[in-house]
Amino acid sequence: MSSYRAPLRDMQFVLRDLAGIDEVAKLPGFDEAAEVAAPILEEAAAFAARVLDPLNRTGDKEGCTWKDGRVTTPAGFSEAYAQFAKAGWIGLTVPQQYGGQGLPQLLLGATLEMWNAANVGFANAPLLNQGAIEAIELCGSDEQKTRYIPKLVSGEWTGTMCLTEPQAGSDLAAVRTKALPEENHYRITGQKIFITFGEHDLAANIVHLVLARLPDAPEGTKGISLFIVPKFLGHADGSLGERNDVECAGIEHKMGLGGNPTCTMNYGERGGAVGYRVGEPNRGLEYMFIMMNAARFSVGVQALGIADRAYQSALEFAGERFQGRDVTSRGAQTVRIIEHPDVRRMLMSMKSQIEAMRALSYVTAASLDFAHKHPDESVRKEHNAFAEFMIPVVKGWCTEVAQEIVSTALQVFGGLGYVEETGIAQQYRDVRVTTIYEGTTGIQALDLVGRKLIRDTGASAAAITARMRAVTEGLQADENPDLKSLGNHLSAAVAELSEASRCIISAAGDLRRAFACSVPYLRIWGVVAGGWQMGRAARVAAQRISAGDSDDFYKAKIATAKFYATHVLTQSAWLKRQVVDGSGDVMLLPASQFDLDRKPAVLAEQRK
Repeated sequence: MSSYRAPLRDMQFVLRDLAGIDEVAKLPGFDEAAEVAAPILEEAAAFAARVLDPLNRTGDKEGCTWKDGRVTTPAGFSEAYAQFAKAGWIGLTVPQQYGGQGLPQLLLGATLEMWNAANVGFANAPLLNQGAIEAIELCGSDEQKTRYIPKLVSGEWTGTMCLTEPQAGSDLAAVRTKALPEENHYRITGQKIFITFGEHDLAANIVHLVLARLPDAPEGTKGISLFIVPKFLGHADGSLGERNDVECAGIEHKMGLGGNPTCTMNYGERGGAVGYRVGEPNRGLEYMFIMMNAARFSVGVQALGIADRAYQSALEFAGERFQGRDVTSRGAQTVRIIEHPDVRRMLMSMKSQIEAMRALSYVTAASLDFAHKHPDESVRKEHNAFAEFMIPVVKGWCTEVAQEIVSTALQVFGGLGYVEETGIAQQYRDVRVTTIYEGTTGIQALDLVGRKLIRDTGASAAAITARMRAVTEGLQADENPDLKSLGNHLSAAVAELSEASRCIISAAGDLRRAFACSVPYLRIWGVVAGGWQMGRAARVAAQRISAGDSDDFYKAKIATAKFYATHVLTQSAWLKRQVVDGSGDVMLLPASQFDLDRKPAVLAEQRK
């Protein structure tokens, strides 16, 4: 089983030449970002390989255990978390006033990829800290910021997101957890399920961010408030006090993520857990979406990391496994399977899509930095619109494609991939949940169509496709035949994306039809936006080669972009067909008719 090696060269290329870290470094407070980027990535890669990767397999095999409300993580996880926290990785993007390093989101994206590739079961714990920090920083009181953020940054405490309830699932309008006011706090009662790291032995305290309803709250999503519910109540000096009325009732036995406890949490079985309201009443869902958006972006990067690890494993195996003969040779000598055309196709499919996902994710992260920090309000709005539009694409497209990539990696191994010893089976199990949590692909697609496309009648989509066309025109006008060909492929794909957008906007009066093919619509965005970034990468590579740089890395960039254009970007045609021609077919069959061929009564009628 191969070890994880971070793709530092491609990461650095994307940071510099596509995401524009030099421009990000010009934003207020980020002046050292470009200078420290390479050392941070190198140190993160070393930590991922040295500390996290060795625990990936053992953590999956050992798993987490629950007994009497306590959860024990796999051997080595607690020590690794202590090292992770001490090294300052949790506070990478947190303002320095709270003990963080104040670095850009762009660098966080790259390190998240490494943590998740090396050990996705471990990586979810500190990831949730970052979401909790951001929610409290933007919506909490000064006292809450002072009390909780430094502890979350240092890793002394961890955070959770507590949304889902048994009867509600993804429908947050159906949340029933209650919050009754009492003196300077609230009493929280209810149950939450699927709470990642809701209980564990990594840190002294856990800060639960819980959605609940006040007694006079209106129905639906507009009646939900957000509360901080710590596992242990604290004193003014920061020390821990008595145990709060919060209990872990058990952990899920999952398909994957064995090193990651997913908990059922009971609040208020002994009279009510003490909670502290965050922000204004009945705006909890709005506040939670701060965490949710950060988590959705992170899950997209998480899937990217797992996919890259699977590709690395498949590549190593293909380079070492001798089997079969060269199709062009009549000799009897066996060759490495990487010499077989179909294996090469599978490797190129994985490599090209991983590079496209990485580029799109990092470019989106850079826009988050511009949206938060640029001094010009119009520039902030432009980048915020881009980032908000692309986050469901990064989450939905990257996770769906990552599943396919890991499945392809398993295929490269043949029968050996189907057994646990090679490690690919674990990656296949681990990646499967990424299309589900923090909102399924269908929910991401509804967000993209309903809240991003239709809400502004396609203005944001049109602005992004205009940027794509500018790249397309530059490629088509280039004298390099490879770039010109890429431009032609990208031009056709952008036209198909635009037609799909117009079709959905025109169907806005019939939401069932507009939503019916929302997932293919999300996927066409991912495919074409990925092609856009691959075209940009190829142009940079061609310029370097023209300037005399003979580095094979740049030649590989162009070859990989060409493969993407002919094997991946061409998906836009049939995805567009599904959206434009297929939306009306989705609801044709009434629910009552789905099982007609299995009803005995029908068979009895036929016998008569």
